[in-house]
Amino acid sequence: MKKTLLCLLLSWITITLSAQESPKAISLQEAVEWGMQYNLTLQNANRELQKAYKKKWETLSVGFPQISANLSYQNNIEQPVSLIPAEIFGGPAGEFSEITFGTKQSAIGSIELSQLLFDGSYLVGVIGIKHFIQVAKNVLEKTQLEVRRTIVESYLNVITVEQSIDLLQKNIETASKNIEEVHQLFRAGFVEEESFEQLQLTFASLESQLDYNQNMSELSLKTLKLLLGLELDTDLKLTDNLEGLTLSHLVLKEENLGYENNIDLRIAEGQITSEELLYKLERSKTLPSFKAFINGMYMGNNDTFGFTDKDQKWFGSSAFGVRVQIPIFSSFGRTASSQKAKITLEQAKISFKNAKSKVFVEYKQAKNNYQLAIRNYNNAQNQLDLATRIEKKNKTKFFEGLASSFDLRQAQVQLFNKQQNYILSMKDIVSKKTALDIIINNSK
Repeated sequence: MKKTLLCLLLSWITITLSAQESPKAISLQEAVEWGMQYNLTLQNANRELQKAYKKKWETLSVGFPQISANLSYQNNIEQPVSLIPAEIFGGPAGEFSEITFGTKQSAIGSIELSQLLFDGSYLVGVIGIKHFIQVAKNVLEKTQLEVRRTIVESYLNVITVEQSIDLLQKNIETASKNIEEVHQLFRAGFVEEESFEQLQLTFASLESQLDYNQNMSELSLKTLKLLLGLELDTDLKLTDNLEGLTLSHLVLKEENLGYENNIDLRIAEGQITSEELLYKLERSKTLPSFKAFINGMYMGNNDTFGFTDKDQKWFGSSAFGVRVQIPIFSSFGRTASSQKAKITLEQAKISFKNAKSKVFVEYKQAKNNYQLAIRNYNNAQNQLDLATRIEKKNKTKFFEGLASSFDLRQAQVQLFNKQQNYILSMKDIVSKKTALDIIINNSK
């Protein structure tokens, strides 16, 4: 039985540890999900929400019974002297006798239990607890959306550069073969030296682009690792490609569109509620507050420090009562604070209207950008097919002596540009669709 439990425990530990291991290969969706857990910015945002829950209990605790204790010790190095009429002790009238009251040392121990009975500020605070937790949740959601957007963009940057590198390597290989063929023709005297030099220019340009993209690939991958909360030296392979992501982001479902759930709108609307509560808080400060209490105290007096002795006498006292605090006049300070809170509330309402108009414009623009990205993608696809056919025809004509090397190079440069445009158009579709999803707050 013990061996079975031990095996189960070890299996659980192994599963737990493996679940926390850094991924070796990851899709875009998996990257977003991983980032939602391990992104450092989000971890801090989650802690802010935890602080909001702690603030909830901090606020509620004010209305619960409070117990406080106090211990004090006093040693009168030089005791105060009091003057009393000497005639009290049979002395001459008009004269005073010097008398010292009390002992040189004293110790006091007290404890008090208090309970808040009524306080307007506390009532407003209790009413606002749920709202301020929701505010913290909205801020967390805003951070999650921003982290999601940056992860998607970073992931796209990596696979875009990787696809560009693959394409450049194929183009360099083709250009190298063309140079070799033209060089042999040049040596045989069939073509001019300029034809050979034109192809060398194309080859040099491709190599320069490849070197730049390889550097960008390394930098982009490190940026993605940073966003995912991974160590920069972690081996990470991206399993999604641009073609697959483009096809999955080409669908626009009209029934899911709408910006009513936009996080910025909800934050702006929540700000109105926050300012309403703060306005009520300022007004509640004009109300009286009531607090009940019961306390007990023991005092000991001695000329020497003998408070720990068994025969030390302690004198006790206790009291019960109610404390009432009534705000009467604050030189119009409370009135000014209340008016200021009301102005801030009006500002929050205006800001909400402005935010609603702004989000509406952003939504329309994002939708238009996405639809434009789809059109650009279709155009780029058609132009790539056309540029491929043109380059192929010019290449055939060149080797048949019907076209110049300049014509061939121009057709090749045009093809390379259309290839890059096609890659960027695919990236643009995913990017613009993500931007639209974030505005309408579509988490899928």
